[in-house]
Amino acid sequence: MQICPRLVLRRALIAVCLALSLTTAVHAQAPSATKPTAQIQTLKITVLSTMLVGETKGIGEWGFSALVEADGHRILVDTGSRPETVLSNARELNVDLSNVHEVILTHNHGDHVGGLMTLRREMMKQDPAALSVVHVAKGIFYSRPSPEGEANDMIAIRKEYEATGGKIIEHQDGAEIFAGAWLSGPVPRKYPEHNWSVKGKVQTPAGLVEDTIPEDQSLVLNTSRGLVIVTGCGHAGIVNILTYATASYSNQPVYAVVGGLHLFPANDEQVNWTGDEFKQFRVSNLLGAHCTGIEAVYRLRDRAGLSRNSAVVGTVGSTFTLADGIKTGPLAK
Repeated sequence: MQICPRLVLRRALIAVCLALSLTTAVHAQAPSATKPTAQIQTLKITVLSTMLVGETKGIGEWGFSALVEADGHRILVDTGSRPETVLSNARELNVDLSNVHEVILTHNHGDHVGGLMTLRREMMKQDPAALSVVHVAKGIFYSRPSPEGEANDMIAIRKEYEATGGKIIEHQDGAEIFAGAWLSGPVPRKYPEHNWSVKGKVQTPAGLVEDTIPEDQSLVLNTSRGLVIVTGCGHAGIVNILTYATASYSNQPVYAVVGGLHLFPANDEQVNWTGDEFKQFRVSNLLGAHCTGIEAVYRLRDRAGLSRNSAVVGTVGSTFTLADGIKTGPLAK
């Protein structure tokens, strides 16, 4: 039986088109299905603003800031509360921020954004690109009306910052900022972790509602030893954050949680539950800074089965590295 050449050609073209269609569909779904597998090999996180100092260097404040250095990338997470604190602490700790070009702001609260303009203006004297890009999540610019007027400092800061030539990138969802480093974007609140203490309202597209800090985001670092999560206050709830972060990294343990978890006002039941959940996520290290709470760090240590060296109260100048774990001043040892 002889097959018509035109029929053979037609079938071949159909097969090619079908293959291309399937390939396009797979590529279109891949980014939303899983995160890329790039892994960070070298990592150092240095706390530049938190409540305590662990030695004679630095100034403590109610705020948070940390420098993240990963495989040659340097990015600042939050900028502390008072305008000069992070600038002063960085200088005293011999941490150069002039070649840091990007900033992550975890949410709108003043104790995380207060140092941005001072740092930008001072560092751009040495490098106009210093701290010239800020990553934020959707909701950070929502109005927070109060009897005294606008309560969201970020609305005014945005105008000042952009006037210096700075660029703000507002993320509606999670986003990769460099290989192995992801912003969570707004985190789904699967569990009812009421990890915020403000009683104000926020003007959203849906109307004026309770301010749950909807823009709260964290930095997720996919390292060779597991995931490292950097939080500002963890207003979305650290278990919600871990649940969301690990969903795209099957079988990856959480090697470290660094930052504020806003558990200082939590009751024993909530902290115990959180510590038990840490076990499920195989959390190996906790550097509980800022609003985590001193008692909460100790209780989490006990419930998660961590040691005195692997669950520590964060201090100004504390560091976390893949090679050496947590290093802090003598007061926090």
